[in-house]
Amino acid sequence: MQNIQKIDFHSTSIRFAFQGVGLPVVLLHGYLESLEIWDNFADELSKNNLVIAVDLPGHGQSGLVDGKVTVEIMAEAVAQVLDHLKIETAVIIGHSMGGYAVLAFAELWPDRLLGIGMFHSISWADLPEKKEARDREIELIKQGKKDLICNVNVPKSFADDNLDKFSFQVEKAKEIAIKNTDEGIIAALNAMKSRNDRTSVLQNTKVPVFFAIGTKDNYIPIEKILNLTTLPAIKHIAIFENSGHMAFIEEKEIAIDELSEFLGMC
Repeated sequence: MQNIQKIDFHSTSIRFAFQGVGLPVVLLHGYLESLEIWDNFADELSKNNLVIAVDLPGHGQSGLVDGKVTVEIMAEAVAQVLDHLKIETAVIIGHSMGGYAVLAFAELWPDRLLGIGMFHSISWADLPEKKEARDREIELIKQGKKDLICNVNVPKSFADDNLDKFSFQVEKAKEIAIKNTDEGIIAALNAMKSRNDRTSVLQNTKVPVFFAIGTKDNYIPIEKILNLTTLPAIKHIAIFENSGHMAFIEEKEIAIDELSEFLGMC
């Protein structure tokens, strides 16, 4: 992406990038990612929109706030970036963990949203077994096994039968993941583990909601997200038949078309 900048944010700084002109569309990455994960997608999307990608606190080159992060702090960082760019309202799209930040933003600043995008993301809080899984990852990171976490989690994000086809993209995603600091990864795991259920936000929002659903998603069963799609009054549902948890990479052209149709609703 072009135009990479940093702004001060509490005791740290936030990195973001932007390109294009038109409707402001903010892209928020997921766990173990950074704004670079959107590069090719953002290039295409920016042909008709102003696209802004943000490193969420603790990931990429954005720091933690006093050594920690919450999804509310992530949302606040996005608000600060929009303020810096003098953008009052925007469509905000989150991938996985980024979706949690979008819903926190929607709860805190509903009047600043033109639309909500949920790329392979859910609104529920973590169940006990998921919290235990995150605790196990935290312990592995503390034991110096970040490489193991990245080498397992990143390929699992792609559909099993796409691993050969997208081997280059898998390796790039691994490189992005490994660059994240141990402290940032642990903070993100704690943020996800402690986040609130925000299903009511989806149910009560007055803006359109975009759902990207991969039929071969190894992290979220399709039925779980389909249940969520019944909640918002205005929505656009995109089901990706040949994608796992990364439809914006695995089926980029279709994702651009589907998202562009959604942006027309916003």
